[in-house]
Amino acid sequence: MSRENRSKTIGRPFRVAAWRSSPYGFETARKHTRAREDQRGQMRILLVGHGKMGQLVGELAGQYDCEVAGVIDPVSPLHGGGPDADRWTGVEVAIDFSTAASVPTNAAVLARRGICLVVGTTGWSPHEVALRQVIADAGVGIVVAPNFSTGVVLFEAIVAQAAKLFAPQADFGAFLHEAHHAAKKDAPSGTALLLKHAMEHAGFSRPIDVSSARAGFIPGTHTVGFDGPAETITLTHAARDRTAFARGALAAARWIQGKQGWYTMHDVLGVG
Repeated sequence: MSRENRSKTIGRPFRVAAWRSSPYGFETARKHTRAREDQRGQMRILLVGHGKMGQLVGELAGQYDCEVAGVIDPVSPLHGGGPDADRWTGVEVAIDFSTAASVPTNAAVLARRGICLVVGTTGWSPHEVALRQVIADAGVGIVVAPNFSTGVVLFEAIVAQAAKLFAPQADFGAFLHEAHHAAKKDAPSGTALLLKHAMEHAGFSRPIDVSSARAGFIPGTHTVGFDGPAETITLTHAARDRTAFARGALAAARWIQGKQGWYTMHDVLGVG
């Protein structure tokens, strides 16, 4: 079914106060939609969530030949009706930095409308199986990652290799500590859980102590350590600001355009 036909099956209209004109020129974009769509490489995106990350993605979108068509506030999750069809016309990818409670419903509605997804929100993993089926049925693509930083993806590979090397060294224990800003709700972070899984998958079967800190304005720091009787080895990734995450999300949006299936940043960056 084409995107145009999908838009005609949205269902009965209802008021969605969460939709609003974007500060990035939504009204102007509507007047020039056809002209912009004729420009090779121009891609219209939808921002789901407009906190610090969503705003930063919007500010950097132009550098990736992306036009922000509008913003959806996750305070009112999307349902069967949603915004009118005209507002969805031409939107190819939605970038979600919202809340865990909003992701399952919002992502499902967007997928059924033929819109690919980039999801950086964490804490919704209990719904992953159901959402995977929705994505498959809709025939769209999705990139899911707890962290869109290129450095974190490579850091994960380094940590996995270290875990593989230390796995047979029975005298060495392992720990993982992460620190984020005070407003971050989930703990441990999705990235910490990802790193722990990578260590275990690499063959480190002994317990891995995981701890978290929430204070101030820390963008995100993850430290993995291996401690022996007389020495300690630590590996640390520290984000200086959120720009790396926003740029990674936009790169993922460009990459997922026109694809089908479930992907991670490993696929986007070609990291095995």
